[in-house]
Amino acid sequence: MSDPFFFGYGSLVNRATHDYTNAHPARLRGWRRVWRHTDLRPVAFLTAVPDSETEIEGLVAGVPGHDWAALDAREHAYDRHHVSHATNHPLPHEVEVQVYSIPDGKHGRPDSAHPILLSYVDVVIQGYLREFGEVGVRRFVETTDGWDAPVLDDRADPRYPRHKRLTTGERELVDGHLSDLGVTILASA
Repeated sequence: MSDPFFFGYGSLVNRATHDYTNAHPARLRGWRRVWRHTDLRPVAFLTAVPDSETEIEGLVAGVPGHDWAALDAREHAYDRHHVSHATNHPLPHEVEVQVYSIPDGKHGRPDSAHPILLSYVDVVIQGYLREFGEVGVRRFVETTDGWDAPVLDDRADPRYPRHKRLTTGERELVDGHLSDLGVTILASA
């Protein structure tokens, strides 16, 4: 039996954050990204929620030997959902695809006590830029809800465990989108 795949729509789009090498750009119909907070984590993260009107871009990547343990540990606040029927990918054969989503009723809106980390936004946008270019970054922003949440500027001392250094151009791209969205940036304590 062939390996299953996950559909990544946030930090998993940034290939520098994982070792899943059989990865391909893909699209997922019927889901939308949203910034949410869960009691299982101290800060806000992206989750995917069903939305029949939206299609999002991301990566599908194979999970060798059906060994979900490391990925499930990384995504410990999420449940996995089968989305093979809703995934458009370049693989020449059908594959099982699952997406991680925080369960309904277990997440709420981010706030100043549970903000979005700028180091996390940086990683996600860097991944979208590398996979889909600036147009893909714009589509990411447009198909993600919750930009009214505060963002904690932790770049000087990143709290996101898989943070990556950005180039000057990447930083300017992130900052420009956040400014255009009117995002409130909180200074790190």
